[in-house]
Amino acid sequence: MENQKKAEKLREELTRYAYEYYVLDNPSVEDSYYDKLYRELEELEKAHPEWEVPDDSPTRRVGGVVLESFEKVTHEIPLFSLSDVFNKAEIEEFVARVERQSGKAQEYMCELKIDGLSISLKYEEGKFVRGATRGDGTVGENITENLRTIKSIPMRLKENISIEVRGEAYMPRLSFSQLNEQREENGLDVFANPRNAAAGSLRQLDTKETAKRNLNTFLYTLADFGPLHAVSQKEALEHLKQLGLKVNSFARLCRNADEIWAFIEEFHEKRSSLPYEIDGVVIKVNDFSAQEQLGFTAKAPRWATAYKFPPEEVETTVESIEWTVGRTGVVTPTANLTPVRVAGSTVSRATLHNIDYIKEKDIRLNDTVILYKAGDIIPAVARVLVEKRGRASLPYEMPTHCPECESTLVHLEEEVALRCINPKCPAQIKEGLYHFVSRDAMNIDGVGPRILEQLFDKKMVADVADLYQLCEEDFLHLEKVKEKSAKNFYTAIQKSKDNSLERLLFGLGIRHVGNKAAKILAEHFETMEKMSKANAEEIASIDTIGGVIADSIVQYFANSEVHELMNELASAGVNLRYLGQKKSEILEVNSLFQGKTIVLTGTLEQYKRNVAKEKIESLGGKVTGSVSKKTDIVIAGAEAGSKLVKAEQLGIEVWSEKQMIEAFGE
Repeated sequence: MENQKKAEKLREELTRYAYEYYVLDNPSVEDSYYDKLYRELEELEKAHPEWEVPDDSPTRRVGGVVLESFEKVTHEIPLFSLSDVFNKAEIEEFVARVERQSGKAQEYMCELKIDGLSISLKYEEGKFVRGATRGDGTVGENITENLRTIKSIPMRLKENISIEVRGEAYMPRLSFSQLNEQREENGLDVFANPRNAAAGSLRQLDTKETAKRNLNTFLYTLADFGPLHAVSQKEALEHLKQLGLKVNSFARLCRNADEIWAFIEEFHEKRSSLPYEIDGVVIKVNDFSAQEQLGFTAKAPRWATAYKFPPEEVETTVESIEWTVGRTGVVTPTANLTPVRVAGSTVSRATLHNIDYIKEKDIRLNDTVILYKAGDIIPAVARVLVEKRGRASLPYEMPTHCPECESTLVHLEEEVALRCINPKCPAQIKEGLYHFVSRDAMNIDGVGPRILEQLFDKKMVADVADLYQLCEEDFLHLEKVKEKSAKNFYTAIQKSKDNSLERLLFGLGIRHVGNKAAKILAEHFETMEKMSKANAEEIASIDTIGGVIADSIVQYFANSEVHELMNELASAGVNLRYLGQKKSEILEVNSLFQGKTIVLTGTLEQYKRNVAKEKIESLGGKVTGSVSKKTDIVIAGAEAGSKLVKAEQLGIEVWSEKQMIEAFGE
């Protein structure tokens, strides 16, 4: 009973923290503290299979349900489309018509038109029970399980009421860029824009895949008000916010066509700086009684319209196509273009993704093409102006050999990419080295691409194990490297030997193994040796890992050269064991930091701030950035300032760095 109460309390806390983070964009706790509570809840629920874990538990957000298909849903209240306007004159006509038909001046709510997928959410007595796509407006698809993975959608409202709300699910720009980079690296088709990516993500039959896509939402209307009595769109948005739903903060009440146009012009300028894509502005009569009076046409409401931003497209010329090799061997084409300005910046290059993309659009050298920015971020070729093509033009001849090592390129059946499969390919080795030393991998500070390229070109390094054979003097043979830098590079490499296994595992660049998967795998197997001997079934059975990662790991360790590499790393003194705490151990940790709120201030001599923070959190503490009455301990290094003063004023316990290290047990 005590554990059940603890689980309920954890669910309440985690739900509140998630709301602050994903809806309000104003988190009150550190990510590490949220993760700690989440792990506690996860372990409690796993330890008690007899409990019926509620659908609104935060642990249900990661997906895991595999659907056979999507059932149809009939919308009792149809989702109408909107009429479009394209210039100020048409907006003036819309305003004049509205005021003529309603018989008086109106106010208009202007809202950003999010470029995503329309969704409808149904709540019964405050509980989320069903989510559906717009479909044709009358019949959509039931995507409830996939919508459960979107953290900005509350599983329970702040009031126990029955309502139906509508809005837009979208993919943030950063998530879109990361998803396409990952797909390109894995030889898969890329999404054309964030809207397509969001739609494809919500139609995944495996909900775990949807959970990985980091979707978000904005809700903008109540289809079924239930007991709510909003009299205007402005009030409706306030109600949605009060219920715990995410609404867009940029909505503005306007009184006439000039104010509407000013709003449109403002956000046409700002659109590229937003973290999500918009393709226009929706204009609605604010007063609901006026909306009812104006009514609907057969297709759209008479009281609303959508202004569509004109597409920013420019002409340019394809001067050449350059092919580059990534660390997984995927060979990617990039168009070198006549420089042209589009969406706020000068562009001279655009990714062409893969050979199918070039063939589909029939892109040729010296073609005149229309260029735009996908998601207002990534330069992309929209289409070729065939009518401007010269008579002597020939289809582009695809490369047959690697541009770096001259090995024959392969086009695997299940992939759209060309791939170099030569493990000795210099480009792949260089890219692999860049990845190995990166911050999320082995974090070898200072040893960047410039240094690594020189080491490789001078044949001082041929693989990652060779980094650990270098001495200080070796760096002095490189351009613009002095004694101090050489010592720093050598020290950073030596320090990386003590990293925990997950960093090494991620740094090796095994296909599909990201840093999160590396942490889970390292914690489960504890040593590289155990992992290398595991079969695909055993690996796939680990929570959140799955068959694709399992097959990739087994294939990786089937290579005899990999085992030689592991032996070289071990001989050099590189750690091949997991050094972190297991989730079960974190629950049982008993330290001076357990359950305490800690603030670090001043300059620490023996620890970097982030390392000390990780250590404290591994021992059950919570590290925050500001001193308050809730702070338990302030750890003060040299030149501690206002935080130390405030701690002394509040009578908070102050430790030196030496006391912190003693508490670490060191």
